[in-house]
Amino acid sequence: MTSLTTGLRKESPGRSRLSPLLRLLILTQLAFNVGFYAVLPFLSEHLGQAIGMAGWLVGFVLGLRTFSQQGLFVVGGALADRYGIRPVVLAGCVLRIAGFGWLGYADETWSVIGAVLLIGFAAALFSPAVESEVARQAVVWEEAGGGSRTRVLALFTVAGQAGAFVGPLLGALLLGVDFRVACLAGAGIFVLVLAGHVWLLPQHIPGRPRTRAGGGLRLLLRNRRFLALCCAYGAYLLAYNQLYLALPDEVERAAGSQAPLAWLFALSSLLVVTAQLPVTRWVGERLELRRSMVAGLLLIAAGFAVVAAARPAGWTGTAGLLPAAGFVVLLTFGQMLVAPVARAWVPDLAEEGRLGLYTGALSSVSGLIVLLGSSASGTLLDAGLPPAVPWLVLAAVPAAAVVLLPRGR
Repeated sequence: MTSLTTGLRKESPGRSRLSPLLRLLILTQLAFNVGFYAVLPFLSEHLGQAIGMAGWLVGFVLGLRTFSQQGLFVVGGALADRYGIRPVVLAGCVLRIAGFGWLGYADETWSVIGAVLLIGFAAALFSPAVESEVARQAVVWEEAGGGSRTRVLALFTVAGQAGAFVGPLLGALLLGVDFRVACLAGAGIFVLVLAGHVWLLPQHIPGRPRTRAGGGLRLLLRNRRFLALCCAYGAYLLAYNQLYLALPDEVERAAGSQAPLAWLFALSSLLVVTAQLPVTRWVGERLELRRSMVAGLLLIAAGFAVVAAARPAGWTGTAGLLPAAGFVVLLTFGQMLVAPVARAWVPDLAEEGRLGLYTGALSSVSGLIVLLGSSASGTLLDAGLPPAVPWLVLAAVPAAAVVLLPRGR
């Protein structure tokens, strides 16, 4: 990876700053999430109330969206390795525009599923291309003495969460008009992203290797340490997905509407924007990668346990929203520890020239876990069990994932 020092520009001996390419990719993550989160947090309510889907079907559709995105990352990553990131990113933007436009007019189950699949596959193209190149440049940053690679990936996370902060607030405003308007606004944002990348994204990135098709997947499937990381990351992502499935139900129960949901999403994003870099710096000085992920998974489990402990009391109003807020805070701090570290770990486990494939596979395996787990979660939440039980079961998922983490680093 030392040939990729073009990804950094030297300011003085021992110091380096981000290149225009790396800054563009980080801003790309910001723009992607503004458009995405203007729609996604409100999809569950739209499917259940406006379209009338059953709880298990809502869970399945949300899981299908995640699987069509995360599950097919391996395809986008392999294509990025083979053809470079520019054509893959541009194709993903075009499909996301079409998917949001379709979703805005979808009013039947088959149509919603088609739109959701298209939206997910669009991200399966552009996200692994962007993420793998950021990870590649983060390694260069580290090798050039700029600091820990995790810091660059934490900055990437901050940009994404800044978009996730603005997106729900924009979506909440647009929902005052119509869900369709929110979808079309999301599509419009991706039109701007597409135009910007046609103009600014390089045709070829110096030093970026391209690989031949085939051969890499067989070696990947034999890489037990990498697959263990994928499974642990999948458990984290399934827990994180409850922001869109379990949390809206809890907010509806406590407040009588989903109006506070946008503010809870904003709280999560604001925490990441303000605390991610200090947390990464503090943890990086004290914990190696595995211990950081262990701490993050246990924090996430504690978030579910907080709601489980409070549910038997049946609190409503402001008091009823406090456990949900505690869940969001603990989940968010867990995310700060898990997400950048998992991405920082991948280059150590990936085969040379296959970083896109491995970055994509990390999300593909976790997407499969979310697809299976989301339907089960939807059924669990609708099963009429004692109120604490579903949240205790969900707490057990990230706690059990701790034992799956590979040893070392």
